[in-house]
Amino acid sequence: MKEWQKFLTIVVIFLFAYYMPLSNPRFTGAVLESLYMLQDYARLHVLTCLVPAFFIAGAIANFISQAAVIKYFGSDAKKWLSFAVASISGTILAVCSCTVLPLFAGIYKRGAGIGPATAFLYSGPAINVLAIIMTARILGWKLGVARAIGAVVFAVVIGLIMELLYGREDRERTKKLNMNLTPGEEKGRKLYQEVIYFLNLVLILIFAAWGKPAQPAGFFSTVYNVKWYITSLLLITLGGILYTWFKKEELVSWIESTWSFAKQIMPLLFGGVLIAGFLMGRPNVDAGIIPAKYIATIVGGNSIMANFLASIVGAFMYFATLTEVPILQGLLGSGMGHGPALALLLAGPALSLPNMLVINSVLGSKKTITYVSLVVIMATLTGYIFGALV
Repeated sequence: MKEWQKFLTIVVIFLFAYYMPLSNPRFTGAVLESLYMLQDYARLHVLTCLVPAFFIAGAIANFISQAAVIKYFGSDAKKWLSFAVASISGTILAVCSCTVLPLFAGIYKRGAGIGPATAFLYSGPAINVLAIIMTARILGWKLGVARAIGAVVFAVVIGLIMELLYGREDRERTKKLNMNLTPGEEKGRKLYQEVIYFLNLVLILIFAAWGKPAQPAGFFSTVYNVKWYITSLLLITLGGILYTWFKKEELVSWIESTWSFAKQIMPLLFGGVLIAGFLMGRPNVDAGIIPAKYIATIVGGNSIMANFLASIVGAFMYFATLTEVPILQGLLGSGMGHGPALALLLAGPALSLPNMLVINSVLGSKKTITYVSLVVIMATLTGYIFGALV
């Protein structure tokens, strides 16, 4: 950081401290709300979502062949295959916009092209089967179908545009990675053993992060009731796999890679959650600095501006998995239009302020601004068209 930047930072902090409106109940409530949101995030998401995701990212960095990642997901891979796998991955991973980040960082640093990587980044939290089913059942089948189709199309289109804009630059990155490949690298495990290992890790993430459904009965509710039994069994199985198939130095390397992802991502996520809580408050709690009634007012009707603002609000808010549905149910009851509702559904779960901060650390500011802009613009236009049709 340059000296003038340090000076400016000090001045900004001083002015903020000097003029903080501590006598304003809305301000002090928003500060407290940011801490409540950070606590909720730590209690509900870090151990059950982020920690398994970090271990998967560390495993990708160590045990998945870099040559295979470049072959199937690199800039020169077959587009239909790489984008198809990336764009439907969310049907398996019921993750939020923050939990997908270690997985995205893992495959990108391992050699995945900018197109497939960003398609996966969007689809991971957006194409969630349970969330889409809940959307259809609670908010209506039209919104459910529109969300499902829109999420898949968005993943492919965003990935293709990112590939078009940054493909040449990205090919240089993957070329350098290719040059650094270690020929004939052998881990000493068969393919089926690697598949079982990674499948076990993914299943631990899925069941540990399984959210409580709104309906008290049914398949998803049954799974929720037994999820810790299943997770415990999977952890025991993982212990046996690690003891039988892995060497000590491999496990040490795995832990080091996992820690590397955690220390890069966690501080940015925590800082982003604090800011998001201060601005918007927790889901269904009107205690942020921006009152919820203002949000409900500006997203009424079906104008381009209403859809754009819904996309922006969704992009900066943090939605834990499935929480967007009850929030939208309340906003629709307060007068929100169906077009802006879809815009928020397509932008909100895939983006958040913490999510943007981490993406910036992986891709850089130019690619991050492009990615976020594509999501917001496409959500705005899709919401406007949907609102006009229904």
